[in-house]
Amino acid sequence: MSTSNSGWSWQLLRAGHFMLDGGAMFGLTPKPLWQRLVTPDDRNRIPLQQNCLLLERDGELVLIEAGIGDKLSDKLRDIYDQERRTVVDALHEVDCDPKDITTVIVTHLHFDHAGGLTHSAGSGIAASCFPNAAIVAQRQEWDDALANKSTMHSTYLRDHLDPIREQLRLVEGDAEILPGLSVMPVPGHTWGQQAVRFEDDQSRTVVFPADLMPTIHHAGLATQMAYDMLPYESMIQKKAFLERALKGSWTIVLDHEPGDPIVRATPHESRPGQFRLSPAEG
Repeated sequence: MSTSNSGWSWQLLRAGHFMLDGGAMFGLTPKPLWQRLVTPDDRNRIPLQQNCLLLERDGELVLIEAGIGDKLSDKLRDIYDQERRTVVDALHEVDCDPKDITTVIVTHLHFDHAGGLTHSAGSGIAASCFPNAAIVAQRQEWDDALANKSTMHSTYLRDHLDPIREQLRLVEGDAEILPGLSVMPVPGHTWGQQAVRFEDDQSRTVVFPADLMPTIHHAGLATQMAYDMLPYESMIQKKAFLERALKGSWTIVLDHEPGDPIVRATPHESRPGQFRLSPAEG
């Protein structure tokens, strides 16, 4: 990766295929509608990906999102059809040592986003994958994770959280993390979810909106996940986000899109006030 004083250089990292229940991913959308978009397997699961970003500028190496990691049991690996691959594997493939990462930003602390912050160190012990990095999360998200404030079973797990406690940099609301790199709250999926925004070396505004819109099929304002803690808030946040993305010509990177996750918002041609996500050019 090359660096530039004018913005962050970046690349997409694929931390591994996995699957979740299609009905849960599309919430109140009936199956006859959502299966027109994506075909479930015989266990009603749809394919997803753990998309992460690696940024570099002026000696700083920043990882956005950490994926599931390597600590799931064989039973859970089967349930989620989790590929035996982690963000550490993806980093090694681009000649990046995890020890050189200076900052990790997690959008929220569910297992499929924060599990990869730590790895199995034997005898049931978990250790930090990024021992020299500051780990950035919203304070609201951290407090909710410690309190296990979720309707989902086993998504805030202490072996993802306790080993990195001393590395935490907790922020509240909009915050600049490094020059040209900031976070902004997008509550709904969780109370403390945040999106990540940065200016890149091609003078583009790039935004990683996390589970506000996990795939290209989640641009519809009424398409919310059953996992969302605040579905109505998710809808309001998504509308505001897409309006800003369209006006600002943002490049959007989707966290769970298994195809091309780098997209732009475009107006829906037949639904006024609605949007589509289309592949970004360049």
